[in-house]
Amino acid sequence: MTSEFVFFYGTLMAGFDRRRRAGIDDKLRYIGRGSIRGALFDLGIYPAAVAAPEGHIWGEVYEMSDAAAVLAALDDIEGYRHDDPDRSLYMRKQVDVVLPDGTRAQAWVYFYNAPLGRAQPITSGDYLEHVKVR
Repeated sequence: MTSEFVFFYGTLMAGFDRRRRAGIDDKLRYIGRGSIRGALFDLGIYPAAVAAPEGHIWGEVYEMSDAAAVLAALDDIEGYRHDDPDRSLYMRKQVDVVLPDGTRAQAWVYFYNAPLGRAQPITSGDYLEHVKVR
């Protein structure tokens, strides 16, 4: 059985309350900090990642012990409906993630799927750093 990974770049990272409330912590094993390609924006209460060929988004990589249960809980949190993806707030996709040791793996990531409006770009690609200085 292959490992399934998930990549968090916003309020689902350690230190925020959202993931604990979802009750999935016991199904996640922290691998380390990683990065994906994309652009990050500040929506105010949480960030939005969009797929982009340039730029990096920094976050945390986790291995899931019960991927179906974890992804179902995350889909709920992120407003992703696989039966109606166009109307979902976030889209779930598997992308390349660079792991702490420099190797690559596939990880599930939630990309923002609504208009960005006047959202400010987070040029560092690092939401944790951004909220410290905000």
